Amino acid sequence: MIESEIEVKAAIRDILEDEKSYSTSLNYAVGYCKAALYMTGHELKVQTLYILNNITHWRHPKAKDVRRILKEYYKRG
Repeated sequence: MIESEIEVKAAIRDILEDEKSYSTSLNYAVGYCKAALYMTGHELKVQTLYILNNITHWRHPKAKDVRRILKEYYKRG
């Protein structure tokens, strides 16, 4: 299933809601996520790579789904 920009931005909001992880596992990802909320198209696709690379240590009940959504969106041709 290919994810839409709406689903990607919802996943990004899930990351931003985990404020207790900002100073640890989400360190740089927070800035990338905040910027991504204002992006579309190719710009958003590239930003998803930055986000994915910066949430590798993020542990959260939604983390697996968020990563899947971002990866599928990036792979979309």
